[in-house]
Order: sequence, then structure tokens, then C-alpha cells
Amino acid sequence: MKSITKLVVTFGTVAATGVLAAAPAMAATSHAGASYSGPTGQGVVFVQNDDPAGNTIVAYDRTGSGGLAQAGSYRTGGAGGVLSGSVVDHLASEGSLAYDRSSRSLYAVNAGSNTLTSFRVAGDHLARQEVVSTGGQFPVSVTSHGNLVFVLNARDGGSISGYLRVGGALLPVPFWHRDLHLNTSAPGQADEFTSTPGQIGFTPDGRTLIVSTKNGGNTLDAFPIGLFGPSAQPVVTSLPGKVPFGFAFDASGHLVVSEAGTNSVATFNVSRNGHVAALDTAATGQAATCWIATIGNKVYASNAGSANLSRYTTSYSGALTAHGVTATDPGTVDAAASSDGRYLYAQTGAKGIVDSYRVQSDGSLAKTGSVTVPNAVGAEGIVAL
Repeated sequence: MKSITKLVVTFGTVAATGVLAAAPAMAATSHAGASYSGPTGQGVVFVQNDDPAGNTIVAYDRTGSGGLAQAGSYRTGGAGGVLSGSVVDHLASEGSLAYDRSSRSLYAVNAGSNTLTSFRVAGDHLARQEVVSTGGQFPVSVTSHGNLVFVLNARDGGSISGYLRVGGALLPVPFWHRDLHLNTSAPGQADEFTSTPGQIGFTPDGRTLIVSTKNGGNTLDAFPIGLFGPSAQPVVTSLPGKVPFGFAFDASGHLVVSEAGTNSVATFNVSRNGHVAALDTAATGQAATCWIATIGNKVYASNAGSANLSRYTTSYSGALTAHGVTATDPGTVDAAASSDGRYLYAQTGAKGIVDSYRVQSDGSLAKTGSVTVPNAVGAEGIVAL
């Protein structure tokens, strides 16, 4: 990673400065709702509303009883977007909002304006740093590791673009751009939301980028990270008919994937050279299994069509054990766990509600409340600290 940093900083001083597509850094505005200061250490949750009229991040403090209370709202400086054919999941993706703990940076995709916004996080307050072009059409997912940041663009065959974070700035690196050549649908076709790619994410060691392609490819594409960034071509694992959608990693580093085509959860091992090997698969018996959240070896799969969360545990070998379902509000989409693993927050797209749950010692969920996020019907993107 240090070699990459040195190489890109040198490149950037010579050539990349001119390709920055950044809006001026601006302070966050639009504190909305009643002011609330949660108890110190109680936790913060950020939710993206993906509003086409102006994408906004809404901040919530966790209350003593485990519920959420709105603390403020922050414009991203970009617009949300809606894929044709979508109902409760306008981006049809996981990871549209991402937090980097080392730099205290929050990243938000603006699908409707093809941009990425970075914020500086201070408790439940956000300070907008910059807005940069994503180098593609309709960004839906973002990930970071150390000083590397990558975004997934969903339309026009799909693509990934990379940045180097230097101080508080994102430096686009043109030679890290990779076209995915997927069979994505043109805007306006009814199946666009099923065919665009679903998520981009680093493996826990930061050595590999994973992209789930959904029905546009029915593959997991792995890009090992080398001296010159991601490999020129991905290592492709074909999953015919599975429609791999969202993913996360368990405590043992296994890749845990939602497979929307079969409404299943699957585990994989990812080798250092990017090869992905299947370990186990379990059918949820639910509808529209599309998102995954993990807390250690506990796995929670969001079933948008069944309004619930399926719960599993993974073994050291990656075997899955089912533990039933927990009801949510309609349209269960993205979910996030608090950094201490004590709470799980599930976005539900039908009415723009976030449901809060206390995670019991056995992994079962006890509901502690729910909030309606302003202008967030169909929204995805949630981070819990």
C-alpha cells in the first residue's frame, strides 16, 4: 500500500491534478429537526435519503433505550437517483454510504449527478469536504481501505473508479478505472434495477476488491490490488442464476453473499490471488434476499419482499446455521451494525423507515424503536458508529 501511495502521489503532482472534478469544499448546511444531543458514547447512525431533488445525510443519536433521535441533516451537494423498475430499493445496491474510521471520513454516492461526496465526521456532525466526479454513470456503492477509495458505477456496462485520499482531498487516479462490460439494461427498461451491479468492497486485508454483478453478469469479480492498483482484468467467479447482490465478511474473513436469484445466503473463501471458492449455501425461504450485514460470525440477510431479516451464524469453516427471522417494516433493504456490535439498524424502503434492534447474546434481535427518515422512500445507505 505504501508503494501505491508513493507512486500515485508522484503521478498526481505531474498529471492528475488537472483531472480533478471536484466541487469547492463547503461546510455542511441544513441542520433539520429538533436538536438532540445523545449521551456520550451512545452511538450515532447516518442514513442517506437518496432524494433526486437533493441527496441528504440524516444524522441520528442513539438514545438510552436504544432508539434513534434526529440530530441534524446534511446536503451532499449532489442528487439521488432512481433505477427504472425499482420500488423499495431505488439504487438496488449495498454500500452507497461508507465510513472510514482511520480518517473519520464518510463517503456518499450521488447517483443522479454521477458524483461522490466526502464528509469529515465529528460525533453526529458532518462537514462536507468535497464533491468529485465518479468517472461513470449512476454510482451506487463506495468502499475504502487505508487511503484508497473506490466507487462502483452501475450504468453503461458498469465500471469502477479509484481515488487516493491525500489529507482531506480525494485525488482521482485515471489508470485505476476499470470497465466491467456487464449486460446492464438501458435507462427506461423495466429490469434495469436487476441487471446493474450491486456492491463494491475490499476484503478485510485490503488486498482485493470484490464486485457483485447481480443479473448483469451473475458473477463475483475480484480485482487483486498490486503496485499499480487493481488488476487490469478481474478474476471472475461465475454463479449462473444466483444474482449475487450484497455482501459482507464474517469474523473469519469469509465472504458472505446474498443471492437474490435463489433467495439464499452463501459463504466463500477469497484467496490472495482473487480466486473465490464456494463453502456453503442456505436458502432463506423468503422473498427478495438482497442485503447482508454481519456482526462477528452473526449474519443478517434482508428480505425486501418478506419484510424481515433472516439470521444465521457461520462456523470457522464457513458453514451456515439458520436461526429464524425477525420482522421489520415493509421493504427491508440495507442494514448496519453499531461498532460495538450491540445494535442493528435496518432500512425499510416502502415508507423510508429505519428499525432499531438490540442484539442479544445469542444473536437474536429485540426491537427498540423506529424512525421515519425525511424524503427517504426507496432509499438505501446506512452507517452506524
